[in-house]
Parts: sequence; C-alpha cells; structure tokens
Amino acid sequence: MKWIVIAILVFVPVYTYLNWHFRRREPVYEPYAEARDRGTVERLLAAGYRRVTLAATRPTEPLHLSAPAHLAAAPGGLPADLATALVVPPLLPASVAHIAAARETSAAQPYLVDFTAALTDEKEELLDAQIYVHPGWLVLVPNFERVPGALLVRSPETEVRLTVPAGVLPPGRYRVTLVAMHESRRWMLTVK
Repeated sequence: MKWIVIAILVFVPVYTYLNWHFRRREPVYEPYAEARDRGTVERLLAAGYRRVTLAATRPTEPLHLSAPAHLAAAPGGLPADLATALVVPPLLPASVAHIAAARETSAAQPYLVDFTAALTDEKEELLDAQIYVHPGWLVLVPNFERVPGALLVRSPETEVRLTVPAGVLPPGRYRVTLVAMHESRRWMLTVK
C-alpha cells in the first residue's frame, strides 16, 4: 500500500505540471462547427444577406414611442431564400404579439423592438437573435433553445427586447419582418 501512495504523490504533481504547462490556450478546434458556420456565411452572402447578432434581453420597463410603426400580418416562418441559406434553422417562437417598434430612427442610434413571444411549450428559452440585412429588407429572427432535462420555463410567453446596434443600418427605407413560426409581423422603417 505504501508504494501506491508514493506513486500517487509523485504522479499527481508531475501530471498537473505537464497538463498546465503544455495545455492549449485557444479554444478547441471543432471542424464540423467551423464548416457549418463557413457554409452558412457563404450561402447568406450568395443570397444577398448580411447577418448581425443582436442583443436579445428581457425588458424591465416598457418601451415608450412617440411614433410607433404600423404593423401588418405576414406569413409565418423564414423567407424561402433565407431558409435555404441557413444550414441550421433557428428555433422560432410560435407567434409574436404586442410589438412596440418605431417607424423612424437615426443610423447613429440603436433601434429597439419589444414584443411578446408565445412559445410552443414550456421547454424553450430565449437564446439570442439575429438580423438579416438585405437591400431594402430587414428580417429579425429571435432564436430560442430547448431547456435540458425536466426543467421548465416559468411561462409559455416571454417578453423580449431586441437591440439593433447603432451603425448597422445605413440610411434608407426598409420593410422589417419579425419572424415567428405561425404568423410573423411586418412594418416599414425609415432610417435617417
């Protein structure tokens, strides 16, 4: 038994030193994830889209707008050309409601969109959001993820605030679509 204890006392410090001294500092190379991301970017560029990741948070206060946008119904799901460009489709909310968005904004200021997302079940949680910029058209895509195990979210509806960073949208007039699985919403936006 004495030799086992001595072997452990010698092996553990040597192993720890070698592990920390020769460990790679950068993230692990994941060839499948990198190929998937590269393929998605190439397909988006070929379809004429530019992708920007948005800050997706849960608002603490309601958004007060002086000039709200006029909302209209739009078909559910991603637009056909965008759906074919994405290698991995996002997990969309079932529907969106109670949308608060301005119809005009400045290119030098962030653009905020508040909405209520109805989830298909209590196993989905807000992950992130992207905006896909196409000439004259913006597609806002909230992305949810499945909650692992037996965990459940508190409510089948969640309040979401999307923040488009300043400088992302050049001046012009855009048709904005907030995508959901069953019924999306659309409005016009003027960027000055």
